Amino acid sequence: MNEKRHPLPPFTLQTATEKVQLAEDAWNSRDPERVSLAYSQDTVWRNRTDFLTGRNEVRTFLQNKWVKEQDYRLKKILWSHTDNRISVKFFYEYHNNAGQWFRAYGNEQWEFNANGLMTEREASINEMPITEPSLLPKDRLR
Repeated sequence: MNEKRHPLPPFTLQTATEKVQLAEDAWNSRDPERVSLAYSQDTVWRNRTDFLTGRNEVRTFLQNKWVKEQDYRLKKILWSHTDNRISVKFFYEYHNNAGQWFRAYGNEQWEFNANGLMTEREASINEMPITEPSLLPKDRLR
């Protein structure tokens, strides 16, 4: 299988920025299948205290995440890059089943193979309750 996800390394400022925007767009779709295709079959993740291995575990993790984190909305910002690595800072908002809104802040480090698939992702995330979301358009608020 010779899957490719453009842009491919080595990254420039322009292609790293594009890669970050593509990731933001995919995550905001809240589609676990779409998002998981950006990761290699043997990807390794640390997400807070969760450790995942493989695209299938990532897909399951994301399915569960977006059941709990409703009306999820994310913003990613390029922090730095090298030939095959990208670092981002991000924040996102969501509400739980009880209607309580949260904002999470974090940093991610990504490593990619030559085909542009992410082989490693480490995410450190902190969150806090908020009274009203700011990332969603006002007409989407309930």
